[in-house]
Amino acid sequence: MSAEPVSGRLVLAATPLGDAGDASERLRVAIGTADVVAAEDTRRLRSLAAALGVTVTGRVISHYDAVEASRLPGLLDDVRAGRTVLVVTDAGMPAVSDPGYRLVAAAAAEDLPVTCLPGPSAVTTALVLSGLPCERFCFEGFAPRRAGERRRWLATLVAEPRATVFFESPHRLAETLADAVSVLGPERAAAVCRELTKAHEEVLRGPLSELAEWAAVGPVRGEITVVLAGAAPSAAPSVESLVDAVEERVADGERLKDAVAAVAQAAGVPKRELYAAALAARS
Repeated sequence: MSAEPVSGRLVLAATPLGDAGDASERLRVAIGTADVVAAEDTRRLRSLAAALGVTVTGRVISHYDAVEASRLPGLLDDVRAGRTVLVVTDAGMPAVSDPGYRLVAAAAAEDLPVTCLPGPSAVTTALVLSGLPCERFCFEGFAPRRAGERRRWLATLVAEPRATVFFESPHRLAETLADAVSVLGPERAAAVCRELTKAHEEVLRGPLSELAEWAAVGPVRGEITVVLAGAAPSAAPSVESLVDAVEERVADGERLKDAVAAVAQAAGVPKRELYAAALAARS
């Protein structure tokens, strides 16, 4: 005999980035009718519901990074029991640099019903506001916090032909843009999008050098999304410009040959030439 079909379902819903008017009618209904609402911040959920004129009738539980794994078994039990579980984050789409991925993967592994209520996304909003070519793009989540890791990550974008979108905290933005100037070059086009859809929305466009100067003056506040232009087809990085990235990997414990191989592959330059440049710089 085949198993009884599950009547419950897992629903991931995009929430407004700042303006409650961006909420869909489907989101309003879901918030008011879900049996369980798993919210990254329960206070923000209550505030959103009040702004939308919706009463939350289901059970509300917190579902942020630190508790996501421990909440998973109970939420799957709710779906198996026939309940509708709604997952929302503070803003934007769950599972996109926010809790949700583990729950979706676990539900999918059991063939439990999963659906999504599409809506606002800081990634696509920043892309279209950037004024940069974005028919092809990649999303990198949050930039690495440590300087060495961040510079190695930026080195992988030197020859990346697609636009790149990433999030950054306001107090690290100046350092990240300064590193981007050093690794990607001062003329690489970019856009810094701040407080998208909110009262103080701001989009700054220009070469990385100008954006880095702006951020250095500070202070920068609010939610930040950065868009980098893809590398021009003819833009090939010089091996000399990649030596710092090699030395940072060596300082972190990698052998010189391994560091050269990794950086050369990411940047699309010959390993032999980069190795020679690294040795020349040392001498």
